[in-house]
Amino acid sequence: MNWITNYVRPTINSLFSRREMPENLWVKCPACGTMLFHRELTNNLQVCTSCGHHMSITPRERFAQLFDNGLYAEVPVPEALADPLHFRDQKKYPDRLRAAQKSTGEREAMLVVEGEVCRTPIVAAAQDFGFMGGSMGMHVGNAIIAACERATELRRPLVLFAAAGGARMQEGILSLMQMPRTTVAVQMLRDAGLPYVVVLTHPTTGGVTASYAMLGDVQIAEPGALICFAGPRVIEQTIRETLPEGFQRAEYLLDHGMLDRVTPRKALREELVVILRMLTGQPPAVWGELPPPGPAP
Repeated sequence: MNWITNYVRPTINSLFSRREMPENLWVKCPACGTMLFHRELTNNLQVCTSCGHHMSITPRERFAQLFDNGLYAEVPVPEALADPLHFRDQKKYPDRLRAAQKSTGEREAMLVVEGEVCRTPIVAAAQDFGFMGGSMGMHVGNAIIAACERATELRRPLVLFAAAGGARMQEGILSLMQMPRTTVAVQMLRDAGLPYVVVLTHPTTGGVTASYAMLGDVQIAEPGALICFAGPRVIEQTIRETLPEGFQRAEYLLDHGMLDRVTPRKALREELVVILRMLTGQPPAVWGELPPPGPAP
């Protein structure tokens, strides 16, 4: 009896029991509720294949599909003060930073890189909304200044992907000071005659929209992105009126002249190449190359 209980029954159960499936194979679209297979979603650049909803994407994932062969080099950013105000709410500010670094694998909320897009050399910067809501602190200010200085040094256009919840409250007035700092940095590009293209992703709010995110020579947004200074709920509570449908979304801003384009993520790379080469006076990009000729017969 012990032999049957201890050996035979566990062996049969292991052969015929249902295998456990990993939990991260399927992703539910927050817009339409469709269950999407993770590989299909990755191949579609984190865009729902059913309704076209654009999900959040990390800077490294974005750069991997933007640059030629996914190759780029990081631009060093000066270190900022770790905890200038010794801020503490429910947690200490350094503890929140360490938790964000552990969850995202990034050092801070903005990544600056350089590389080529269809053989068009550029400098690019992108915010990570997963890092404390992409909030604008001193490091983000340093990153934008470093990106502008590098673009000026190499005589390259700068492309910035914005995604932020506003200023970082843990840095107080030092965070708000990044608004004039980044504005001056963008002016550095203007003085050098270099293009500055901004891509607004969901969401871009707060002090970011009051500074570098709305100063581009060309303003592009992803479909459905929330772009505002104060959110719709705050405005409704202030004026005590119901806002129009789609208020402060990318399509609404395009209709009212605040944006130049609303471009789906899969078409964004080609559009950026066309715009950048046009602004820099370069000939049209070569989208494909013929193979080298074979040996003569």
